[in-house]
Amino acid sequence: MHCSGAPAAPLSGRRRANDIAVDVEEYVSALEHDGRLLIAAAKSAGLDAPVPTCPGWHIRELLAHMNYVHAWAYAYVAGALIDMVPEPDEVEILRNAPPDDELLESVQGGHAALVGALADAPFGLNCWTFLPSPSPLEMWARRQAHETAIHRVDAEIAAGWAPRAFDSRFAMDGLDEIIFAFLARTVPPADEEADLGRIGFEARGEAERLTVRLTAGGAVPERGEPLCDLVIRASASDLYLVAWNRPSADELELIGATHLLDVWRRLIQVTW
Repeated sequence: MHCSGAPAAPLSGRRRANDIAVDVEEYVSALEHDGRLLIAAAKSAGLDAPVPTCPGWHIRELLAHMNYVHAWAYAYVAGALIDMVPEPDEVEILRNAPPDDELLESVQGGHAALVGALADAPFGLNCWTFLPSPSPLEMWARRQAHETAIHRVDAEIAAGWAPRAFDSRFAMDGLDEIIFAFLARTVPPADEEADLGRIGFEARGEAERLTVRLTAGGAVPERGEPLCDLVIRASASDLYLVAWNRPSADELELIGATHLLDVWRRLIQVTW
């Protein structure tokens, strides 16, 4: 799921999502906050607790994944690595994880190190990236904040807790990231471009609707407000969770072709 890319412009410190600004310091603060919550939920659940939102995983595998991801991001940020380093697959990552009696401590240390590296990195940091962004520093801070936030939800569900809601601004930014960063990276093959329908994600209290055109080969983000076959209306926090195929806290308002939500869940699978 990775690709290389150069910074599009010098760091502005901000990006736009539905006219809501989120800056690097906020991403780092969110990363620190959600990482602590993830670890607390994991401790409560125990290593053998299944993670319903990550089929086949237990808390042990979730922590092993986070341990690797935080160390992986830290290496690029702290080392200012320009070139992509070959990555192990998920099977190898889980196989080479720290032993059970060291796993939580390793995750705590890796999380703290990444937070520190992002907080201390210069605005002009130049390193490898894999999503479009105004700068490498913003990309890594944004991606790790949302990666950790979603897996925090996974850990809370595994612990039997009701996941804490997200701040609307952060949630809208996460929705923007999956639609206009992840989905924008690939174009469906010409023979798979037939439209399956358009989904509009509409957060209560927000002015802009984020729209995705589903095709047999994937999804295409669209700016503006084209006519949608399905509008999903909910709080920003719930839309964020739905976009990442996590359960929402409240009932969604589905207007139109409701089957398209199942199409989204089938097509949109971000794996690492």
